[in-house]
Amino acid sequence: MKNSLLKKLSVILLISILVFSVSGCGNDSAQNEQASKNESTEEQTLPEEINFGILRIPNDETIALAEGYFDKYFTEKGIEVNTTVFDSGAEANQALASGSIDFATMGNTNAITALSRELNVEMIWLHEVLGNNEALAVKNDSGIEKVEDLVGERVAVPFASTAHYILLNVLKEAGIEKEVQLLDMQTAEIVAAWERGDIKAAYSWQPTLAQLLKNGQPLITSEDMAEKGYITANVEVVRKKFSNKYPDLVVDFVSAMSEAADIYREDPQKAAEIVSQELGIKPEVALHQMRGTSWKTREELLSQDFFGSQENPGNFAKVMKDTSDFLQKQDSIENSPSQEEYNEYVNPEYIKLSLENN
Repeated sequence: MKNSLLKKLSVILLISILVFSVSGCGNDSAQNEQASKNESTEEQTLPEEINFGILRIPNDETIALAEGYFDKYFTEKGIEVNTTVFDSGAEANQALASGSIDFATMGNTNAITALSRELNVEMIWLHEVLGNNEALAVKNDSGIEKVEDLVGERVAVPFASTAHYILLNVLKEAGIEKEVQLLDMQTAEIVAAWERGDIKAAYSWQPTLAQLLKNGQPLITSEDMAEKGYITANVEVVRKKFSNKYPDLVVDFVSAMSEAADIYREDPQKAAEIVSQELGIKPEVALHQMRGTSWKTREELLSQDFFGSQENPGNFAKVMKDTSDFLQKQDSIENSPSQEEYNEYVNPEYIKLSLENN
């Protein structure tokens, strides 16, 4: 009787254990399946919007916006595209610091400022190498015929810009950097001061430069200085918080820029027409301004002259470091990041992935 009871209890206990085990496995399986679904959903999640900081200049980004490439790569995926026009990269850096934009176009000097201020961004694209689209303009009746004639004059320039960097080197090479008063002005202010007669000289870029040259002439250009080793460019930076979460969208941005630039490379006149309508300038003016810069292909940007590779960083990271050291000596930035930091900052991976996808 006792043995029979013990057998019954043992059977009941065994059944209970089996039921609990099966139930537990089922729960684990369900939990694992749900976790997998959640992970998959997270991977497919896209942002509701992307905020771009742009410059109204004749470049690949202007063409991309006008030709609907932002729609193709972003809007058609259900992402709202917002653009904010900045007069300079300094304003864009303020927006990056506040988190109000995700991408920003700026001169490489402002990209240096961004790294120096630890804004947690990375450089992902180079729009164009600057040439005679940036220049030191002097008024026709100013009596200024050479750089040395600027002694005692006031010269306007947007501070911390590519133009500012080149101007400082122009004055340094002439040995008159302490004998010229520099005025920090945005481009619209430069035009107003020029027309009022408050200034006789200014270093600026297109399309502002074209307005100055209506009654002025270029004394020296960024192309002249590039031949001496002072290279400047308009570049694209993105917040790492965004690029780490949505790397595919950063690759899409690069692809959009490449497609837009191909229009200019294949048919400059067509590109000029597109830019003229977008910026409200004449096609011949747009074409002249675009020809004042050098637009590089993805393959060229991955060469050792520019981005290089992660294993073997290109020369542009060195250009950034050299420029950074100069700006620190001029007290334009408080500290100059190390070469290793610039090697990591100038990131070729998105260009590489874009090229692999096409």
